[in-house]
Amino acid sequence: MVENIKFLLSKSKLSILIKFVRYLFDNKSFSIMESAYLYIRVSTDEQKRKGYSLPEQQDQLLKYCSHNNIQVRGIFSEDYSAKNFNRPEWKKLIAEVKKSSKTEENNILFIKWDRFSRNIEYAYEMIGLLRKYNANAMAIDQPIDFSVPESTVMLAVYLAIPEAENTRRALNTVNGLRRAKQLGRYPNRAPKGYLNLTGLDGRKYIAPKEPEAGILSWVYQLLSTNTYRLEEARMMAKARGFRCSRSYFWRLLQNPVYCGFVRLAPSSNNINELVKGVHEPIISEQLFYQVQNIIRTKRKVIGKTDELKNIFFLKGYLTCPVCKNKLRGSLSKGYNKKYGYYHCSGKCKVRIRAEALNNSYSHQLRQMRLSKYATELFALVLEDFNIGTKKLEYLLERRKLSKHVSSPVFQTIQKYNFVLNFPAINRWEI
Repeated sequence: MVENIKFLLSKSKLSILIKFVRYLFDNKSFSIMESAYLYIRVSTDEQKRKGYSLPEQQDQLLKYCSHNNIQVRGIFSEDYSAKNFNRPEWKKLIAEVKKSSKTEENNILFIKWDRFSRNIEYAYEMIGLLRKYNANAMAIDQPIDFSVPESTVMLAVYLAIPEAENTRRALNTVNGLRRAKQLGRYPNRAPKGYLNLTGLDGRKYIAPKEPEAGILSWVYQLLSTNTYRLEEARMMAKARGFRCSRSYFWRLLQNPVYCGFVRLAPSSNNINELVKGVHEPIISEQLFYQVQNIIRTKRKVIGKTDELKNIFFLKGYLTCPVCKNKLRGSLSKGYNKKYGYYHCSGKCKVRIRAEALNNSYSHQLRQMRLSKYATELFALVLEDFNIGTKKLEYLLERRKLSKHVSSPVFQTIQKYNFVLNFPAINRWEI
């Protein structure tokens, strides 16, 4: 009786062992793997916090391959963020897998799934791409059996946790930077004219950097006179050794850090709030806002567009004598300067010197005289315009203007005094 019981027990143990062995061979995560690529990744902050050094990961993976008789086909290691798969070494690994996708099955081993990706959306997309290339991704510390449908739940957990950690870390960083700015510190990279330094207490701050700080102060003084364009000021600063692009120069001039303030990023509670900084300002607050008023409004200095309008003020009113198309205006470079020309927009090659035609047009205007009916017409036009505005001061101006127009002195029309809004008068055919 006792011997029969022992035989049954041994038989039951044997059946359990056989089932376990079958499970090992049927389970893909523990199936016999002949070869694999090793992928090792670390980012700088992870290496400091968790000690995920590249040599340590490589040592663990090599021991795993040695213990399981897996041939290492290649090792790919890099120091890159896992927020996406735009990584140099990973791209090389995918290229290798793609080459042999039609002939054999490939395997990629890494320590944990956070080495693979920290973005669940990109991770699932990459897993699908690997299946297309007949490849499997495996984490030795977090094995997944893809043949079992319920294993996708564990995969989702393994992929979601790193993404949540990444999002939380980014949020903490943003809040920390904002808190530092609220205290008047400038934790970001120092703008041009300043230098990043670290105090004895370990806190970072910015200090003026010469000669850039002095040149910037001189630029603000220069622009406050309202006699130079931004590009002229930039080129003058460049001659003194201050080099930057046009767009960056524009952003520098609007940065309140130079007058001792720190700008907070917009949030639900404030919009571009300014905080008094603890750093040394380069210019005064009064000078900063004086320059802002100049560069943000229409300055008295004539810009390039205004200069072209003055040269080609007949543009849009001239027609070609050959094909009747409108004439355009453009500048042609000469030996010493540029010359303006009106030219046809069609296929004919009509070109007329802008200076000569403008002078001829001005001469014709000076020969014109306003008749009594024209004076009344101007008065009606002004009255119609002022009725639309419904402003008393406009009506008063109309009465004053009517008196001036009726006077003998004002009978001669200068080209800059009136803009004639009648096609029959304005369209000057040549």
